[in-house]
Amino acid sequence: MQKETILTQTTPITKTDFHFSGQTSAYFGKVRDMYTIGEDLMVAVVSDRISAFDAIISNGVPFKGQVLNGVASIFLDAVSDIVPTWKIATPDPNVTIGFRCEPIRLEMVIRGYLTGHANREYIAGKRTLCGSPMPEGLKEHDPFPTPIITPAAKAAEGHDQDITPAEILSQGIVTPEVYAELERVTRALFARGTEIAASKGLILVDTKYEFGMRNGKIMLIDEIHTPDSSRYFYAEGYAERQAARIPQKQLSKEFVREWLISENFMGLEGQTQPVITKDFMSQISMRYIELFEKITGTEFNCESSNTPLQRIEKNVEEWLKNKA
Repeated sequence: MQKETILTQTTPITKTDFHFSGQTSAYFGKVRDMYTIGEDLMVAVVSDRISAFDAIISNGVPFKGQVLNGVASIFLDAVSDIVPTWKIATPDPNVTIGFRCEPIRLEMVIRGYLTGHANREYIAGKRTLCGSPMPEGLKEHDPFPTPIITPAAKAAEGHDQDITPAEILSQGIVTPEVYAELERVTRALFARGTEIAASKGLILVDTKYEFGMRNGKIMLIDEIHTPDSSRYFYAEGYAERQAARIPQKQLSKEFVREWLISENFMGLEGQTQPVITKDFMSQISMRYIELFEKITGTEFNCESSNTPLQRIEKNVEEWLKNKA
């Protein structure tokens, strides 16, 4: 069956309300719903919700959660020699189970190219971003001489805020030693991701990493190198497109942001979300699936179901039972 046909026959996961064995609490994020099991386990259910500009958009994108969970699972394994990760198992296409960590309230954003938020700030005349210099004479999608780290402070509500390393330390978010290690690991992860992407004919443009502490050690948490957290260009034709000053061919959810901007929505107060049509929703799904297949080099197996929540509950409970 064609993927386009399957898209119309599956039920997107937009809300969860599980009560797993041993569950002690639950937290519902923009995309991931986190269930705490006992004192040391977390069950992350990756929904099909899509967020942009810190707002949840639409009624859910079929298979988006499976794409995110699948890519993140592969990359968490691929970087475990660089930093310990929270992942233990992926018992379901939409689920990762891992260690409970104390989150560090930062997003470690690293940018190899003048794209997206960095470009918008550059056009506005700024030549530093989060304390990192941006050289004169760059045009959109040009590479930085060296990737720049532009952290964001995670807000309890609303937009995350750009923050400098000096502000991170002055606010006591982490110690100087921990921050230095976060920067070192961030650069090492980006280098690994860049290498893997290049082997698949892609350019890893920018991404973000989130970390937590467990038993006094830094651990990589959340997702990694997914289309929600990262931006990719196709390597073939990149130089020619730059020389001709035409848009880069990219794989990310930036095209969703660009569409929202064209509809006068950037998550600002007083703005109304536009309605995403079924056709555009299918385009989003296919773009997510395309990235999965491109970055992993494997075909995406659509786990189509009209009762995905029942499937998830069954698979998680079986895993918890076997672990016990």
